[in-house]
Amino acid sequence: MKVFAILVGLIVVIGVLWESFEAIVLPRKVARRFRFTRLFYRSTWQPWVTVARWLPNRRRESFLGYFGPLSLLFLLAFWAVGLVIGFGLLEWAAGLTAPSGEMPTVWHALYFSGTTFFTLGLGDVAPVTHLGKFITVAESGTGLGFLALVIGYMPVIYQAFSRREVAVSLLDARAGSPPTAGELLRRHADSDGQQALRELLHDWERWSAEILESHLSYPIVAYFRSQHSNQSWLAALVAILDTSAIARVGLEGACQRQAILTFAIARHAVVDLAQVFSTPPRRPPHDRLSAGQFDDLVRYLETAGLRLDHPETAPHRLAELRRLYEPYVHSLSLYLRLPLPPWTPHSARADNWQTSAWEKGAAPRSDRVPVADEEDGHF
Repeated sequence: MKVFAILVGLIVVIGVLWESFEAIVLPRKVARRFRFTRLFYRSTWQPWVTVARWLPNRRRESFLGYFGPLSLLFLLAFWAVGLVIGFGLLEWAAGLTAPSGEMPTVWHALYFSGTTFFTLGLGDVAPVTHLGKFITVAESGTGLGFLALVIGYMPVIYQAFSRREVAVSLLDARAGSPPTAGELLRRHADSDGQQALRELLHDWERWSAEILESHLSYPIVAYFRSQHSNQSWLAALVAILDTSAIARVGLEGACQRQAILTFAIARHAVVDLAQVFSTPPRRPPHDRLSAGQFDDLVRYLETAGLRLDHPETAPHRLAELRRLYEPYVHSLSLYLRLPLPPWTPHSARADNWQTSAWEKGAAPRSDRVPVADEEDGHF
């Protein structure tokens, strides 16, 4: 029985320490298919989503937003409990003294393991062998190291979240709420706007690379949701992909070179993230940009003075680019429950920066966004 306890204890301790090392310390994605952390999120996220479906729409997004921070706390607690149980089995097998002359049991060992892991040192239960004393010292050091890693891990997660959300918030005044490629291009329609758009795509090239690195190293950040229900990191990334695809197809005066670079890294990000979350590409049941919607997009851009270089071949070339990323973002959207943005705004809705809890309704289009043809000349 004690040999079995030693084997189980070693497996649990080594497994939890290796999992926490991969999740906290290792700065790259893990190719190993079976992971306790991945199993934890798979077994908790889907039930959480199922419960969210029963909630009213106004509360559903808020409820889903709690999952990321809570899952982080529960994951850390899960690791701590695993280490306490694993070391407890090892200490029980090595031999312990029990208070008041009682026969030491597994419960005494778990109690002793917990007080040792959190460095309480109460002394009512103690090891009686040299091996037990060595295990006790090892657990005490592991507990201190684990708590230090946790203290350092939390700021890293929230810094990655904050850096991501700053760019998402900045996109509000540039592309609307939710962000759309048509609105982003419309607000950068003149010559100065084209230079601003080139700089914006350059910034989002770097942002996409940061998303690729941070979300591959710390996938939990993907579950953290934005402050507003009509914003998300996935919607922002898709809007940038859509914009880059249109620019690559050939808008007059568009910054095609930068669009190619931004499209490449943004597509790289969505493909790798789909692999991390085990969400294989799925073709959307409804076309995000049907033939009629493409014509609406062209007319929407023409109102701002933007025209396609080769309108006769543009739909086919744009469809080829969309096939490179839309199946992946659709799969991520279904898994994370983050809606994808349209190509053009559905209505004249005010941007988030123009609204407040005391102001309801949509602002007129001429008032709600600074566009390229207004008095100041550019946005």
